[in-house]
This record gives sequence, C-alpha cells and structure tokens, in this order.
Amino acid sequence: MILAAIDIGSNAVRLQINRPITYNGVTIFKKLQYIRFPLRLGSDVFENNQIGDQKFREFITLMRAFKAMIDLYKVDEYYACATSAMREAENGNALIQAVKAACDLDINIISGDLEAELINRVIAFNLVEDQQYLHIDVGGGSTELTLYRGEVKNVSKSFPIGTVRLLKHSERVGTWDEMLQWIIDHKGKVGHLIAIGTGGNIRKLYELTNKEKGKYIGIQKLEEELEILKNMPYEERVVNLQLNEDRADVIIPASEIYISIMKKAGARKIMVPDVGLKDGIISYLYDKNQVSS
Repeated sequence: MILAAIDIGSNAVRLQINRPITYNGVTIFKKLQYIRFPLRLGSDVFENNQIGDQKFREFITLMRAFKAMIDLYKVDEYYACATSAMREAENGNALIQAVKAACDLDINIISGDLEAELINRVIAFNLVEDQQYLHIDVGGGSTELTLYRGEVKNVSKSFPIGTVRLLKHSERVGTWDEMLQWIIDHKGKVGHLIAIGTGGNIRKLYELTNKEKGKYIGIQKLEEELEILKNMPYEERVVNLQLNEDRADVIIPASEIYISIMKKAGARKIMVPDVGLKDGIISYLYDKNQVSS
C-alpha cells in the first residue's frame, strides 16, 4: 500500500508519499517522496481576499506535477487538503474546480478544527501520562492550539493568526487578545506545562538553537534567537543561516507567536517532534485502510 498527502498551506504546498511497512508488529512509514514548493497563496488572499491570476495558474501547474507524481508512484489513496488561505479566498472553490478539470485531482478545504485534529493524530505518540501539554501549530494563516493531559486531548481551537498574515498586517483587531485569553481560560490552575511545537518554522528554530540534538528548546533560547534574527538583514538570514527565501521572513513572526503563547501559558520549554499536517494525513489514510481491509 502506498499513501500520499498534499498539504496546501498559506506559505507553502507540500506533497509526501509513504509506504507503510509492518515488521515484528511495528509499523513504520517509509518516505518515498517529499516535495515542498513555496507558492505562498496567503500573500494574495490576506491582502485581496482572493488568489491572483498568476498564482491561480501556478497552482494548477503545481497540482498537475503532484498528480503526475501520485500516478508514477502508483499511490493507492491520497488526500489533498487546503487550509487557511484557501478557506478565506473568494475564488478558492473556483480554483479547486479548475484543478479537478485540469488533472482530475480532488482537493478538500478543511476547517481549522479538522486541521488540528489531523495534526493531533501524530502528536500523542510523544506524550506521557500525567503531564499537561499545550500543542502549538503555527502556519501561514492560522495557529491551532490544543491542550492535552497525557495522551488525552482536552480542548482545541484555531485562531486566524499566522506568519504570512502578520507580514501582511492582515490580522483582525482583537484576535491576539482572544487567543491569549483562551489560554488563560483553559489552562486552569496547572503549574507546570510543556509546549509542543509543530510547523516548519519551529523545526528550523530547533535546528538553529540546538547544536546538540535534543527534544526541547527553552524559552530563553527562543528569545535569544529571535533577537539575533531581528538584528540580521534578510539577505544574511538566507546566506549565513541558509534559510529558504520564503522562510527567512516568516521565521520572525513565527518566533513571536510561539514565544507569546508560551509566556502566557507559563511554558518554560517547547518539544519539537518532526511531524506535521502531512504526517497526520498519512496516519488518517492508513487507519482508514486498516478498518476497511
């Protein structure tokens, strides 16, 4: 069985193809292909409420390429989902119909709650009993927050605050306060809380701050790295830190989102597992096929 996930985000679009392999009762997901393309749909949507003509055409071209990869790998089942930018684009459904006509690829626009649910499928493996966690997933257009007690999810909510949205100064008035108040209301009187971070920016911050590999970044290290990034010209971030051009700008607002949430939640460190929405989609497809087989 070969499975594929397409994650259509506000900053980038990703394709991942996996083959599940079970040996001695343990299943691993062997990665056959991974492609990330920096299309940044959110730069159009968060400014003009729709996807512009150029990105409209580029997106169709990209989906043709992804569909060709799916066909070449003889994928048994795929799931393509679009998140914040496509949810808000006035012509999002028109683009989905155009892709269907162009290459027979089906795309689903999913809610923030479903986005969080899919990511949460692959988070629970990293959690231990009797510990409280706050999962923070920062994307280009939205931030999903989920509170856990051990592996049990307590409450989750999606907020329209994201890196591309902040770069465009398109966040709605009061949304920051709403998100931070949500943390206060749901954290309760718990003293020690560990944050879990997913998303490309927190993984890059993890690489930048951890010379010796470990699972966590302390909030002090994050704050120090943010100051370094702020004082470094964009070109230097690309050349000296070897950041992708579409990462070198959004990594600053991403850092600010993670730090603000951690401070409000009282989290002194953040765990950074190497999983994301694409992995949650693969997990969903695998479980679905196990039930039907």
